[in-house]
Amino acid sequence: MPGAKVSAHSARSADPAEPARPAESGASRPPASSGERRGGRLVVLAGPSGVGKSSIVSALRRHLPELYFSVSATTRDPRQGEVDGRDYLFVGRAGFDQLVERGELLEWAEIHGGLQRSGTPREPVEQALCAGRPVLVEVDLHGARAIKAARPDVVTVFVEPPSFEELARRLRSRGTENPEQFERRLQSAREELASRTEFDVALVNDDVEAVAVRLVELLVGRA
Repeated sequence: MPGAKVSAHSARSADPAEPARPAESGASRPPASSGERRGGRLVVLAGPSGVGKSSIVSALRRHLPELYFSVSATTRDPRQGEVDGRDYLFVGRAGFDQLVERGELLEWAEIHGGLQRSGTPREPVEQALCAGRPVLVEVDLHGARAIKAARPDVVTVFVEPPSFEELARRLRSRGTENPEQFERRLQSAREELASRTEFDVALVNDDVEAVAVRLVELLVGRA
């Protein structure tokens, strides 16, 4: 994904020739002042399964109530506690095929070696942006590439774990995959982590609240 990198200290584009910055630690920033918020932008969030994206999004919603969080359509079954329409749109394989055929997805991809498909409904994102709301889209690596290619103005953010070992531990403790699925997710994670330099900003999820605050800065500015 070619393009300018976003500095760890600014949400503005830097010199495209500037080398990739180190990943930011989530614990390094103070909270943003709500009085400095102006408008919003589209931010794409990606990272390996098990890195804590759902926890980050929950914290972000508390910090930024006006956020529009794009609810992805997926072919997989709901996990315990997940609600259709809130966490994902659980449309099944046939329903997903219809969304693709009608051109109603901003992006979509097969992930985890074809284990499932996931995509971003187009219309709600476009409506929220037209209304001036900050928009967060959570996608996989291929989805982030597709959206960046279609909308070069987006800010892409990669969330990574403190270590690969910690990521494997989180996935294993989740207990939602059989051994084959677990290995597929680890392989996907290796590929995703190797691509982190393609993103404008990389954040290490060692502090969920602080990562959420950094995302507020990227979405609506900071003090």
